[in-house]
Amino acid sequence: MDELELAPKLAVLKALAADEHVTRVAERVGLPQPTVSRWLAEIGEQLGAPVVVKTGRRVRLTRAGRLLADAAARSLAALEPGLREVEEELDPEKGRVVLGFLHMLGRSLVPELVRGFRAEHPHVRFGLIQNARAAVVEKLRQGEIDLALVAPPPEGPEFGSAVLFEQELIVVVPSTHRLATTKSVRLKDLEHEDLILLEHGYGLRQITDDMFAAAGITPRTAFESQEIETVRGLVAAGLGVALLTRAETTPPAGLRELPLTPRASRVFGLAWLKDQPLPPAVRAFREHALSNHDFQR
Repeated sequence: MDELELAPKLAVLKALAADEHVTRVAERVGLPQPTVSRWLAEIGEQLGAPVVVKTGRRVRLTRAGRLLADAAARSLAALEPGLREVEEELDPEKGRVVLGFLHMLGRSLVPELVRGFRAEHPHVRFGLIQNARAAVVEKLRQGEIDLALVAPPPEGPEFGSAVLFEQELIVVVPSTHRLATTKSVRLKDLEHEDLILLEHGYGLRQITDDMFAAAGITPRTAFESQEIETVRGLVAAGLGVALLTRAETTPPAGLRELPLTPRASRVFGLAWLKDQPLPPAVRAFREHALSNHDFQR
């Protein structure tokens, strides 16, 4: 039996199990009575045995009909939660947004962005995925997340993106370092310094590697870390220097933050898959992010 052909008739069988009266069942499921009668006959023909027999003005489910009605009830019970999820997914006020972003953005930027959106869309649910840039971009490529907030935005024909804000890149040195009293630092000044970098796969590492390569400098890597705050701590301990962004809070004692000459920055963008239709809630969140001037940093 063709499952797709049978599926619309499950509700009729379920209703008949509760009220063996074709006219009332037709009214309940919103179909003409002749249509319900025809469906019941077609189901019987497909099964090779009737599913109902007439008893006066009513009908009675046969044993085969009762078994099929019980199966219909179980199938609908399993299907209804999924239908509710689909309805919510298609409703911009009840859907779900899965956002991937860098660890550092979880301190204040992403909470601010989500809070502002939830003020207008209080029933939208969120899945928040934090990871290194490479991992976030790969999850976006695989369709595991709806939107990615990373720096720099991913390139490639499969991605769409828009710039949200940029952050100035600076040099962080111990307060006792020879460069600590200078007004600004050139990349060339770091050529023979022990550098503390983020691991490969992080957006800031990609940016700094590209900057050194463009300047013709081979960095002398002393340490690699997965956390910006760990990098700051290692610098404060006098173990090297780093290219970072300015600290959101008061930096650890023993550090100096110095501007780069010429000025450099990293660009944060919101990215999505071009050819994958976005559910209404995701589209609404994307528009909120792109138009939220308070989020520009």
